[in-house]
Amino acid sequence: MLRKTGKYFKGYVLFAVLTPILMILEVVVDVIIPSLMRSTINGGVLAGNVNLVYRNGLYMIIAAIFAFLVGGISTYFGARAGQGLGKNLRLAVFNRVQTFSFANLDKFEVSSLITRLTNDIEIVSDIARMSLRISVRAPFLFIMATIMAVRINTQLSLIFIVALPLMAFGVFLTLKFGLPRFRKYQTKIDSINRRTQENLTAIRVVKAFVREDFEIEKFETQNKKLVRSALNAMNLMILIMPFMMLIMYAVIVAVLWFGGNFMLQGGMQAGDLFSYIMYVGQILMAVMHVAMIMMNFSRARASVERIFEVLETEPEFLESVDQGLTEVPNGSIKFKNVSFKYPGNQHFSLKNINLEIDSGSTLAVIGSTGSSKSTLVHLIPRLYDATEGEVEVGGIPIKDYNLKTLRDQVAIVLQENTLFSGTIRSNMQWGNKDATDQEMIKALEISQAADFVLNRAEGLDARVERGGTNFSGGQKQRLSIARTLLKEPKIIIFDDSTSAVDMTTEARIRAGLDQHNPKLTKIVIAQRISSIQNADKIVVMDDGNICGAGTHEELLEDNKIYQEIYESQQKGMVAG
Repeated sequence: MLRKTGKYFKGYVLFAVLTPILMILEVVVDVIIPSLMRSTINGGVLAGNVNLVYRNGLYMIIAAIFAFLVGGISTYFGARAGQGLGKNLRLAVFNRVQTFSFANLDKFEVSSLITRLTNDIEIVSDIARMSLRISVRAPFLFIMATIMAVRINTQLSLIFIVALPLMAFGVFLTLKFGLPRFRKYQTKIDSINRRTQENLTAIRVVKAFVREDFEIEKFETQNKKLVRSALNAMNLMILIMPFMMLIMYAVIVAVLWFGGNFMLQGGMQAGDLFSYIMYVGQILMAVMHVAMIMMNFSRARASVERIFEVLETEPEFLESVDQGLTEVPNGSIKFKNVSFKYPGNQHFSLKNINLEIDSGSTLAVIGSTGSSKSTLVHLIPRLYDATEGEVEVGGIPIKDYNLKTLRDQVAIVLQENTLFSGTIRSNMQWGNKDATDQEMIKALEISQAADFVLNRAEGLDARVERGGTNFSGGQKQRLSIARTLLKEPKIIIFDDSTSAVDMTTEARIRAGLDQHNPKLTKIVIAQRISSIQNADKIVVMDDGNICGAGTHEELLEDNKIYQEIYESQQKGMVAG
């Protein structure tokens, strides 16, 4: 574990190095004290040498104070090192997630990533803090106390020949059965986090359908599974620890029995036996600490595996993050024999797509649910990479561009319009962190959001709650469009992002975009034919294929799917 996590002590190496050094000093002092006790009893108390008693007593007080200070500083340094490791790991995992493509993110559930960033890293941080102290203290204490005990009485030390293998067997059982149990326990934490996240995200839907009792029942089921998994993991400790304590007490009883006999026979002095018992306690405590750290290592190892599963996942577009072309010539787009299937899926979502979009034109994409409309446009800014074929922007393959440049120039307004907690201004700055108020207001005017923003007393500084819950669906869509416009892209993709906006407002947004930048290429995914019938070209998608392309009039003449969509919507309007 330390081999993998070692480099993440950066900035806290001094604390990580000093912690075990100070711990060794404390162990040395702890081992000296029983020898002072032996000398005090044999040479002072039994011999009537009061001066020796006073002198050794003073030494023991000084040693105890020194051990207290060194141990306290070591504990503080260990805490700094452990928390520093946790901080660095959290930052590294979070940074790695930010580099993931959509395909990378599909490998991990959000709830699992949250657990790894919080619970798993906290476990590793705590174990690092403990291991810097206990994993150093235990072996040093064991070795030094054993040497001192053997020096006092070799025959009495034979008791350990029986006891230590039994205790080692307990440690072995911990390592063998602990890891899989704790790995399963961490996945159960993932499950309950997923259940919690889903419920809290959709809490308004839950209340609207009065499904609180149903959700409570589902949560209770997951909660019970977590408890069972936790108890299954903890049962190992419940069984092992009493077993280790039984051996420990049996050794102490045996030492008292045989040591007492040796003392009665004149083979040991009272001070020798007292000192020996103290060393036995230290030896057994060291073994107990080893058992405890091994149990915790089992849990930490499961967490380390989960953390490094994220860290060792290679970002799909890593080579394009810091290199590649930094200028997009124009907004033309070309799909050349493009096919695509999602990772782990055998079925192709897009099949042999060939499509050309002129710079400055408006392309509309329509089709039934599941026809892969969104999948098609997600390939343009490289949210996913095509499985087969090639996508070009500005006449250049998109893989040749710097990823930041490409996504700045190919802006997309997604179906899920997410606003971040803060203010309208801070949300607008996602599009351009240096945008002036005038530029923000201009973008809001184009997206038809200026009225409801500027009519608020705070204006651009109006508060935005988490997820934009204090705005309506249509307002969030218009704010998201304004935020995207501030990037000044050459291509803008509307992925069904005006569905909550009325047709009149939608038409104004289209007109505002045309007036703002006539060279802007616009791709619109929509469900309403009325909102796309003026597009330069309309593409009809069906089951991952382009089954028709042309103007509104051309498709009404010869495309059956488009005709069916149009007729169903016209009937709906008449019925309405």
